[in-house]
Parts: sequence; C-alpha cells; structure tokens
Amino acid sequence: MGVALARAAQWTAAGSGAGVLEITPLNESLLNQIIKFVEDFSTRHPQEAAFVFREPLQWKTQLGCSVFGEGYEINGETVQSEAKSKDGQPLLLLTASILRVRSLDQLSRLLQIDTEKKLKEAQACLEANRDPIVKILGPEYGTVEGGDMSMLHLLDKMKKDDDPETETKMKINLLLHQLDLQLLNSSLKHISEDVRLNPAAINNEVNLLKNFSGKGEDTVLESLEYTSDYMFSNGCRAPPWRQVHGEICYLVIKPHDTGPLYTTCSTAGVFLNGGQLKGKDDIDYERKSDVYKDIVTFLRERSPRFVENMAKQEYNFFKEPTCEKNYQGMEVVDAKVSGQSQNLYDFTEKNVREKVKSSAARRRSLDKKLEPSMKWKNTGLSASHSDKAAKKDAEEEGRSSAVSLKIKKKASGISSESVKIQPASKCKTSGRLEDISESSSETEEDEEQPVRHQEGNTDLPSEYWGIQKLAKYLKGGNPTATVIALCSMRDFNLAQETCQLAIRDIGCLEVLINLLDTEEIKCQIGSLKILKEISQNTLIRHAIADLGGLQIMVKILDSPDKDLKCLAAETIANVARFKRARRTVRQHGGIKRLVGLLECISVGSTSLTRYQAENTTEIARCGALALWSCSKSIKNKEAIRKAGGIPLLARWLKCPHANILTPVVGTLQECASEPSYRLAIRTEGMIENIVKNLSSEHEELQMHCASAIFKCAEDKETRDLVRQHGGLQPLSVLLGNSENKKLLAAVTGAIWKCAISGENVSKFREYKAIEALVGLLTDQPEEVLVNIIGALGECCQEPINRTIIRKCGGIPPLVKLLTGTDRALLVNVTKAVGACATEPENMMIIDRLDGVRLLWSLLKNPNPDVQASAAWAICPCIENAKDAGEMVRSFVGGLELIVNLLKSKNKEVLASVCAAITNIAKDEENLAVITDHGVVPLLSKLANTNNDKLRRYLAEAISHCCVWGSNRVTFGETKAVAPLVRYLKSNDPSVHRATAQALYQLSEDPNNCITMHENGVVKLLLAMVGSTDETLQEAAAGCIANIRRLALAAEKAKYG
Repeated sequence: MGVALARAAQWTAAGSGAGVLEITPLNESLLNQIIKFVEDFSTRHPQEAAFVFREPLQWKTQLGCSVFGEGYEINGETVQSEAKSKDGQPLLLLTASILRVRSLDQLSRLLQIDTEKKLKEAQACLEANRDPIVKILGPEYGTVEGGDMSMLHLLDKMKKDDDPETETKMKINLLLHQLDLQLLNSSLKHISEDVRLNPAAINNEVNLLKNFSGKGEDTVLESLEYTSDYMFSNGCRAPPWRQVHGEICYLVIKPHDTGPLYTTCSTAGVFLNGGQLKGKDDIDYERKSDVYKDIVTFLRERSPRFVENMAKQEYNFFKEPTCEKNYQGMEVVDAKVSGQSQNLYDFTEKNVREKVKSSAARRRSLDKKLEPSMKWKNTGLSASHSDKAAKKDAEEEGRSSAVSLKIKKKASGISSESVKIQPASKCKTSGRLEDISESSSETEEDEEQPVRHQEGNTDLPSEYWGIQKLAKYLKGGNPTATVIALCSMRDFNLAQETCQLAIRDIGCLEVLINLLDTEEIKCQIGSLKILKEISQNTLIRHAIADLGGLQIMVKILDSPDKDLKCLAAETIANVARFKRARRTVRQHGGIKRLVGLLECISVGSTSLTRYQAENTTEIARCGALALWSCSKSIKNKEAIRKAGGIPLLARWLKCPHANILTPVVGTLQECASEPSYRLAIRTEGMIENIVKNLSSEHEELQMHCASAIFKCAEDKETRDLVRQHGGLQPLSVLLGNSENKKLLAAVTGAIWKCAISGENVSKFREYKAIEALVGLLTDQPEEVLVNIIGALGECCQEPINRTIIRKCGGIPPLVKLLTGTDRALLVNVTKAVGACATEPENMMIIDRLDGVRLLWSLLKNPNPDVQASAAWAICPCIENAKDAGEMVRSFVGGLELIVNLLKSKNKEVLASVCAAITNIAKDEENLAVITDHGVVPLLSKLANTNNDKLRRYLAEAISHCCVWGSNRVTFGETKAVAPLVRYLKSNDPSVHRATAQALYQLSEDPNNCITMHENGVVKLLLAMVGSTDETLQEAAAGCIANIRRLALAAEKAKYG
C-alpha cells in the first residue's frame, strides 16, 4: 500500500501545508479499492484483523460521537471501543475530532458505520499516515526504494522463534503487499494514457533551444546544458538505475529572469529535480514540481522572459543548414511521439509588439498587419496552422487597431521627487501567443468587432473637454495634485462611453497604468477606481492589456493593503473577458494569487470582529470575481485546481451572503465542464449548498446554481444527491419564472439531466413539473427548448408520463418542432416523439399531424446524430401505427433512403437503421421493395463488427429479411453466416437471442447449415438450449434441429 501511495497516487499541496491527495478519478479508484480491502478484511482474515498495531493510525475525522453505537463507550465528546489491547488501551479512541485506531478490525467497523463519509475518512487517514505499514507493523517494514528486505527479515525471525505474532505479521505483510500490486496494476491504465517522451524528441528540442540561447538580451535563455556528456546506446544520458524509472537525461537551464533550473527529462514529461547535492557528485532525483509535456511548456510556466524573447526571434537558425536539419528533425519527432505539439513554433511567431514612445508610433504599430515570416512559409511546416494563426492575428489586430491611443504627451512629466512613475516603454506587454489548448467552447464576450466611433472634434459633449483639462494636472503634478485630479475625474460619469473614450484619446490611460507602478497608495487606489469603471468598455479592456496593465495588477495582489487588492482583483475581473487577457493573468502567476485571496479565514469564524469578517469577505468576493472571469479557459481551470482553489471555493459556498456566493457558484459552474471538478463538487459536499441556494431571492445566484447542477448531473451519484438534498422541488418551482430566459435555460437544463434517473422522474411528476414543461413548449428561445424537450424525452420513458403529455396537449407542439434546424433540438425532439409513439393513442395524434413523414425527412439530415435519433423514433411509429405497411409505402423514395443509410460509417446510425428495417420487414410488400433496393448485400457487409449494439439489431434485421424469396441463400453467398456464429461468443444476452433467431432462419438453407457447422455453431447453441429465455431456447433448438436433419438426409443419401 505504501508503494502505491508513493508512486501511483497523485498528491498536491492545496493552499499551504502538507501534501494532500488530489481529487482525481485515479485517486478515487485507488481509495475505493483500499476501502473495499479494509471492509472485507475482518470477515476474510479474522485472526489478522485482531492484530494490534505497533502505533495507532491517527487523523482528524469528520465523524461525530453520535454515529458510534454498539461496541463503543461514549462519554461526552470522547468515544472508545469496548475492545482493548493487552495493555488495556482501547483499539479505537476519538477525542476532540482526533481519531486513533489500533487494529484492522476496528478500521473495518469504522468504514461500515458511516458509508457516506467513508471516502473522505479514508482520504484523511492516508494523508495523515503516508506510509501506514510503518505504524501497523513497525519501521522495519517501511516502504523503501530499491530492494525490500522486510520479507527476508520476517522469515529469519520466524526461524529463530515460534512467536505466533511473527506469523501474523508475515500474513498481514503479504496481504498488504498483494493490495499494493493490485493498486499499482489498476493505475497502469491511467499511467499509460500519459504523454510519453523519448530521447530523440528531447535531444532535438534541446538542440533547437540552444540555437536561441546565449548572453544577448534577446536570447531566450542564458544557457542550457546536459549534466552528463556520456550517451548510452539507447540515447539516454541518465544512469541505468534511473533509466528504470523512465528518466532520460538531466539539464541545467539558466533563464534570464530566474536562477538555474535543475530539470529531469523522463518518458512521463519534464519536471524540476532537487539539484546538485552538496559535497557529492550526484543530484537529488526527487520531483519538486508538476510534470510538463515538454521543455518549452515547462519553461513557459517558469519564465515570462522566455516567452517574450522567444516571440521576438526572427528564425535566424534557418540560415544555417545544420540548424535547419535540427528543426526538421524536431518535426519528425513530433510526428511520431504521442502528445508532442508544435507549440514551440507558436512561441516564435512574432506576435509581441513593444509599446512605442510616441502616439504616432503606437498607431503605426497597432495598424500594422502581422504576417508569418517568409522563412516560415518556405519550410512548408503546418501551413494550415499558420494560415489560421495569421487569420486570428488579423482579426485581433482589427479589434486592437480600434484602440487608437491618441496620447499627446507622456506621463513622464510628473515630479520625480514625489511620484516615481515608470516610463510606459518599460511596461512590457504580454505576447499575443496563440494557445491552442485554450477552451474552444468558451464564450468570447469581446470577440465581435468593436464599433469605431467618430473621433472628430465636433459635437463632443462638455465632459470630454473637462477630462482633457484635468489631463495636464494628472500628467504634470505632484502627488497631491495627482490625487486631486484623480478624484475630480471620478466626479464624471465614467460609465458613459464619451468619458471612457476621452480618457483613452488624450493619453490618460497610459498615465493611469503607470500610476499603478508608484509607491503612492492613494495614487494607486485612485487609478484603480477609475480603471475599474472604464474597463467595462471593450476597447479599453484591450488597451489595458496592450499597455501591460494586467501584469502590474497581478503584482498588486501581493499588497498588504486590503482596498488595493480588492480593486486590482475587480479590475482584473473586468479586463479578463477575452482570451489573451486570461492567458496573461495565468502566465504571470495571477491564478495562484487570486486563489490566495480566498484563503483568508474560515467561513463563520467567531474569533473575528464584524469589521474583520466583512473585510475578509470583501477580499474573497473580489478574488472570486476575477477567478470567475479567468475560469473560461481550460488551462486556467486546471491552474485553479492545482493552486488549491476547490476546497476554498467549497468553504465559501457555505457563506450566507449572496454577493460572494454569486461569483463562487459562477466559478464552480464554469469549471464544472471538467470531469475533475464534477468529481470534486460531489465529494466535497458542495451539492447540498448549491441546492440550498436554489431557494435564494437572487435570480442570478439561482441561475448559476441551476447551471452547476445542469453540468454536474451527468453523473448518477450527483443526480441522487440533488434528490436527497431536496433539490428537485425548487427546480420545479423555478419553472414558473418564465420571464428570465437565462434562468429558465439553466433550470430546464438541470431538470433534463436530473430526469435521466427514474427516481427523479417520479418526484418531478409529484411536483407537477411535467405539466409545467409542456406549458413552456411555445415562444421560447432554442436553448430553452432544447432543455425542455430533453427533459420531456427522459420523462416519456414512463407510460404514465406519456399520458400526461398527451392530456396536456404536448404532442402537437412537439411534432411542430420536427421542422426545426438546430441539431441538438432535433436530436431531443425526435427522441421525445419516438417515446410518445409507444402509446397507440399518442401514435394516432402523431400520424394525424404527419409526424412520421417529418421524422422520415430527417433521415436526409447531414448530421449523423439527427439521422440516428430519427431512425430510432421511426421504430415505435411503425410498431404502433394502424396500417404501418401502407403508411411506409406512401413515403415516396422513403424505403430507398433508409436502405442507403446502411452505407453510413456511423455505428449508431447503422444500429438504428437496422432496427427500423426490422420493423419495415414485418410487412411482406415492403420487404420485397427493400430487397429490390439491395438490402441483403448491404446488411451482409456489416456482419464483421465487434459493436454489440449493432450486432443485436443487425441480427434482428437479417432474421426478418430471410423470410422473403431467396434472401436466405443470398445471405450465405454474401458471407454473412460465419460472422454471425461469432456473435454467440458475445457477453450480451440480447445479442445471443437475436443471433439465434437469425441463424434459425438461415439454417433453412442447406449450404448455410454446412457453413455454420464448419464454424462450430453446434457447441455454442447447445449451451443456449438450456437458457431461461424461451425465445433464445427455441431458436437455438430449431437451428440445431435443421443442422441435424441435413446431416441425417446426407447420411441417408450416401448409405441408403
């Protein structure tokens, strides 16, 4: 268990303090296996379970005294077990939330006491006892690197004496060792999916980076060297005893802006090691950082100067043939090594623009269109990527060119005696580096082209000229004059666009950003208050990012002044509404600092004064606002998780104040698109608080809570928790608020996902939610309709709900929506109509409204999801229509259309079409038509498949098509029989039933019987003759009988 915890488990340091287990699917799997092992231990190994530990396992528990019952003595806040050790010590002792356990039997009982919290208890226990074997058996059995001598030690001791305790220790050690192996094996699947590097990829990347390194200011690194010049035959430079751990080589990297970075390159990725050991010719191999996929990604997170200088390079290395060879070699490695990317070349595209000293130069810089280097184009590498990058840069230039910063003079005129303002040219902007792993689904609020406003001097309001007069005092005054000018500027209506653009046009924006770099807190606060207001404007946001304002604001987050931190975080929240700004915040360490703002106090602490509590809440609110804006990119979500943001957000979720709950829940619902966050939200107990806030008076908070449930309820455990905490009723009540469309979309989405569980559907019926959903089917935006119909589709799985929908008049609007064009809407509405069609009364209404024709027309839709959903819906329509055969024939070209869909490459489309053909073939005339359209050879081509869902419906289709003409013979001639025999080896009983029926029909042809017998069908069918499924039993017996009759006839013909 110690080896698995040390090597396989994923640890992190959340906030501050000792490492904790990350909330990841791998860790959850490991914990569940350990829990199962301990729970079963006392029943499987009662003698070993009674063994008393050398030292107790001790941790801080969440269990209260009330959960303990028989077998325990409760005295106030203290609980102890009746079972005691030989020295009279209780085997379980709980005092002041500290739990001490001395035997595996007590551990097993503990996990069975409170099943809901056992995962958290196991996690807390393992975090507090990183090597539990030491405490169970003693330090001589501890987990060590290299050879484990504990087993030999035990054997030697057993030979010397006959102590029964030694034998027990031996058994426990063996059992724990067996668990260790099980845990390590189960983690292999996760580990095998990680990025794998090889020596060639590392060597090429090092050679390429060396071309950019040196002593100059524009080089990306000062130096990059291997720690060893000796290379083994496999290309590795690490010593053999480290190569077995996957390590390839070790580097000493010297960036311009940090100290030397001692780096390990391994097959798993790149990470920091402990550096050179003092007085020894060796290094500390222990990992000291996260693992990155390559050297460039590692440096990008460690050195902002590296990113900036890399972006300035002009591809000089192309001039040297040897360098070009290295570059091309890197491309070959990228093509072969899984997980490698061309992000190195993304860095070197010259997207970073230096700020210029004069307004004319700045306009030229902003108006200049960026194009890829001709040398880049000549290489022919990733042409499509270059085109896309150039197009994206051109679009962003279009936005940025609108930010014509008409600065009439620089801010350097402020007295150097007082306010030490840095020149604007020293405020470096972040590079416009395309980050291909940013969230593709994120909504870019500022992605649209900003509207250019007339900038002439005519018809400008008085506020414009008033701000212009203040500008000279802002630029040229002492600190007092500057503060007065800032206060006077705040008297204007800064929410008005005229005032915002006036500040930009006359050069005040640059001065305001420079004021943030001073040591005068009053000037910083005044500047931030103005920037916070005007950054609501799209143009201003881009201009602040261009002028390097975000980098300075991130630094201010470390300030001890509470007001300064709050204002900086709020301004970051406004500016970080577009991708480049969010990336800049992360690259300059903003995410960790913002998470730190949440880490002030425990919510509900009674040790603080009211003033202190309000201050702390305000700081956390501002931090949460900024995290909310930043959380729209995948990398930022991961950065928030790694910085320990999840438990802090969970803690603030218990706060009663809506002003902080809104950004906290907003951040959580934004992050809930990631599986790791959904798992954390469930296991950290956040669902209860999210459900509680559905009943809040604030509609925005309700909307974010519903949206969080919408995303998290993909998991069954979460759906159950929502029901258990009483969340279904408030969701049903919120359907009455149909005016707020955003809230309605979130609520209907949450109801849709919760309705996937049948238990929840019963509750929704009890709360009259189905009738409310039907009433909302008209005059709603598409995003609301998709969710409403999705919810109705899930509810329709129960017959009573299909009746309710019909009685409420829900079928006509559903059929009408079949004429829509939205993919998600069509998928959901076809599912709902198909479910309703299983009731004959509903089917009559659908047929009268020409619903089946509309469904059939959707088979022409180019989207495979729509095609499959429509085909599934057609099946119950044919089954329940009065004159199904005539109805199907009335669709001109309908049968040819559905047969041609058997040429699709999509497995779901093929399975649904086979199911539809099964129903069509029940009518003899229709079967004759589809036979003429070539259904038999098309079905035969699909026979060699491993997909059990397709196998089932394909076998059913073949079974029903056999009854017409010579189709049985044709199936044999087109090689469909032998693959069908293999279907009987499937683990799915429904596949067995359908296949046996198909084989029974095919066995009517003698040649097919011979093929079946040659492929060993008799042995497989004999086992199924004894099945409890009567249909399978009869079909298997019938097929065997046909084969046997053929054999008897052959013998009779041969011997008379």
